[in-house]
Amino acid sequence: MDNYDYMMTEFSDKRTVNWFLMSSPLPTLITVGSYLLIVYWGQHWMKSRPAMELKSIIIAYNFCLVLLSTYIFWEFFISAWVCTGFSLTCESVNYSDDPLPRRLAGACWWFFFSKLVELLDTVFFILRKKNNQISFLHVYHHSTMPLLWWVGVRFVPGGEAYFSASINCFIHVLMYTYYLLSAMGPSMQKYLWWKKYMTTLQLVQFWAILFHTFNAIRVDCGFPNGYNYALIIYDLSHIFLFSHFYYQTYYTKKRVQSKSAQNGVVQNGIKHHTKEE
Repeated sequence: MDNYDYMMTEFSDKRTVNWFLMSSPLPTLITVGSYLLIVYWGQHWMKSRPAMELKSIIIAYNFCLVLLSTYIFWEFFISAWVCTGFSLTCESVNYSDDPLPRRLAGACWWFFFSKLVELLDTVFFILRKKNNQISFLHVYHHSTMPLLWWVGVRFVPGGEAYFSASINCFIHVLMYTYYLLSAMGPSMQKYLWWKKYMTTLQLVQFWAILFHTFNAIRVDCGFPNGYNYALIIYDLSHIFLFSHFYYQTYYTKKRVQSKSAQNGVVQNGIKHHTKEE
């Protein structure tokens, strides 16, 4: 306990320590633990129940997340990307109470908070019985991001943290826009041709974060390299999992569907006849 208290007092950012959910990791740990229980028990609970119709709620939810992600990206853009004197290559954390460093810390907190909100993605999948969407990748990503970003906001809310968070916010603006259009029904399907490119952008995001973090370690500008190394390991796990998802979704399934069509399997209510028939 002495070591814990020492770490929390000596290494914490004094600006963020009293912000909502920041005084202790316990609320975030309880939230993530509850989320994992809901993932496990929720699917069992819904087995004998009909899928819920949540169209209006999901449309409103996705619209709000588009707005939230846009706002957070804007905050990162103003406090880092176009901030005079801020190095986009490698930047240490500015712990001062100056307006822009404090604004950047605030953007990091909002990013952390958005990861708690996004846990509802999985809850909606469970209630709608879309269990095929609840993959290991999905649960891994959603359950670990709040924990990692609690640490980020408590100890290093700024500097190099700007890059991965702002890139992720930009991707999420596009992603939740896609989900919003999809939730509106079949009439929007013609506007959803870019799903494959969305997944490609997500992969590009992780590679960009990897190279940027390696470069930050090389430059060694004063941002704690322990966090950089941890981010690299975490990022590599996402590259592996997303690459596997991409391959399974856009190559393996496509080959299976093509083979099924050649064998005359009924797909989407239409029988595909072969020449032999």
